[in-house]
Amino acid sequence: MGLLNNVVPFGLMAWGQLHIPTGLTAVFNAGTAIFGALAAALFLADERLTRRRSLGIALGFAGVAVAIGLESLRSFDITSLAQLAVIGGTISYALASVWARTRLGSLAPEVSAAGMLTASSLIAVPAAVWIDGAPTLALPAETLAALAYLTLVATAGAYLLYYRILAMAGAGNTMLVTLLIPPVAIGLGAVVLGETLSPNVFAGLGLLGLGLLILDGRALRKTRVTADLRN
Repeated sequence: MGLLNNVVPFGLMAWGQLHIPTGLTAVFNAGTAIFGALAAALFLADERLTRRRSLGIALGFAGVAVAIGLESLRSFDITSLAQLAVIGGTISYALASVWARTRLGSLAPEVSAAGMLTASSLIAVPAAVWIDGAPTLALPAETLAALAYLTLVATAGAYLLYYRILAMAGAGNTMLVTLLIPPVAIGLGAVVLGETLSPNVFAGLGLLGLGLLILDGRALRKTRVTADLRN
């Protein structure tokens, strides 16, 4: 898990993002939901890829692409190593969710999270020191505060939730959260940075919302029950 969920995707995606547009990176990252559903259907007998799930994931991914801007997809180049690196990172995330579901299901979330982060640190820290040299702690207070947030909240806390949700919802459903990353980033940009939201953002969020409703299934079941009662 340290390799599949941290070292490999962090390394590939961090390097890839240095060379490709952020919009294309966001679309690729949302593709984790597709790869997660496919991997779960391939390796897990209880997470079949039904027509409803396929439609919901497709609409969600389309919504992300529309919200980010379809012009981002025009930059796609299958021969680009940077783009392939980011896609490879998303596939690694998907495989990690399946591995965790099959191998770590009996462990408490805090044990799984601690073991994964410890193992990935033992691999990544020596590699980082070897490549970039020893880090300096002579950093501004704002930087140290940001690092503390990333470490304690966005990493340790997030992975505690990750393993708990994985046990409750399954590997494929857990990866669906990546569909929400781009719209959350767009929303924060509007609220915090005062960025203007174009019409394609609202259209994309509408598609994303429809896809998530279809994936959830409860609204469809309620509609079907209501129709049956009327008949």
